[in-house]
Amino acid sequence: MANPEIKPPLDTYDLDVETLIIGAGACGMIAALVAHEAGQDVLLIEADPLPSGSTALSAGLIPAAGTRFQRDSGIEDSADLFAADIRAKTHGENEPALETALAQTSARVIEWLADTHGLPFSVVTDFDYPGHTRRRMHGLPTRSGAELIDALRSRIEALDIPLVCNRRADVIYAKDAHVSGARLCLPDGSQETVGAKRIILACNGFGGNRAMVTTHMPEIDTALWFGHDGNRGEAVLWGEALGAATRHLGAYQGHGNVAHPHGILITWAVITQGGIQVNTSGARFWNETQGYSEAARAVLAQPEGKAWAIFDTRIAAIARQFADFKEAESQGAVLKADSIEVLERLCGIPAGNLATTLDEIPYPDTDTFGRRWDTPALEAPFCAVQVTGALFHTQGGLDIDPQTALVRRTSGGCFDNLHAAGGAACGVSGAGDSGYLSGNGLLAACVLGSTAGRAAPPL
Repeated sequence: MANPEIKPPLDTYDLDVETLIIGAGACGMIAALVAHEAGQDVLLIEADPLPSGSTALSAGLIPAAGTRFQRDSGIEDSADLFAADIRAKTHGENEPALETALAQTSARVIEWLADTHGLPFSVVTDFDYPGHTRRRMHGLPTRSGAELIDALRSRIEALDIPLVCNRRADVIYAKDAHVSGARLCLPDGSQETVGAKRIILACNGFGGNRAMVTTHMPEIDTALWFGHDGNRGEAVLWGEALGAATRHLGAYQGHGNVAHPHGILITWAVITQGGIQVNTSGARFWNETQGYSEAARAVLAQPEGKAWAIFDTRIAAIARQFADFKEAESQGAVLKADSIEVLERLCGIPAGNLATTLDEIPYPDTDTFGRRWDTPALEAPFCAVQVTGALFHTQGGLDIDPQTALVRRTSGGCFDNLHAAGGAACGVSGAGDSGYLSGNGLLAACVLGSTAGRAAPPL
């Protein structure tokens, strides 16, 4: 990896555009669609051979409040309630104006993607995500981030928006509060320069930069990295070199339900619908309903950093709407048994331990961990998946103005024409891992991408 650098502006560039967007995940492509719609001359660049990013590794679910999709499903929701849920999860650690902006704009972005670009969203209506007081997760039919990426790329191509892959930016040309362009590296080692009236950094976070992870979140630096390897922290490094303000660099999204050794995400629905996590001895070790981000550290603290997710075929039928779960089944990650005794043998759990653990669940009361049991008791046939904890995505980043996505400066005010969005910007997940509310990553990617794309380039 070349070190991201800041250099003085050039007199001329190989190419000049109005809006240069660095990174073609969901954030960058939405920014490009909005900017194109506003009549801007856009260039979207991507370091990979094809757009993917963290979005393609996710379930592709975007939380939004007050959409017509919710109303059609009989769900009453509002931006105020959504913002309150975000605030409650982080115990007030976020900038309130950013929470409000994301919550208020979320429905408009979802409906615009559906109405203008034909993305067939629907609401997940058969289970709840921790921390959300309404069902507001919107996804495409396969509940797959890869489907979301492909749908956005299809629109980029249909509208002839210039998207150039295999181009990694390594230099930003800037002076004081004004950026003027970037240098791009090609696979053959050659370089080209692009002048721009403004730059949108949509190049994600820094989870793939282990040195930065160790510096800012050492408690998770030994976890499986389950994000996109292109998340190398260029946005933060460029920003710090320019004197940009950063916020909550210790915030991240973990996940404690990644099939091991298969490396497949197991939807948290297997837990919220009544499943449990146990260690290799068959004992529960925490309140699983707190959230899947916190689960990463809880699982990694167990012997060998492993656990078993235990559920039943009723829950498996709900989880099967997710492409990842079906892939896990096809690869043999999901073990099935007609009795607890057989399941214990399959999992290598000492005989009788798992049965005792299940017998101790106080339906329909609250257990000693603080989990309320208002779901049906698990029944045969039973299922199990061996899981581990993983780091998915960093949630801190460049501090931005919520209304324009312009990057703030440590000396005060904002840069004239440098925007950050998605994982490049600080999101609304607080200061650590426990503030992550399901979907926060794609919420920031989609809404802030739209915000940055909408802003006009300077004259």
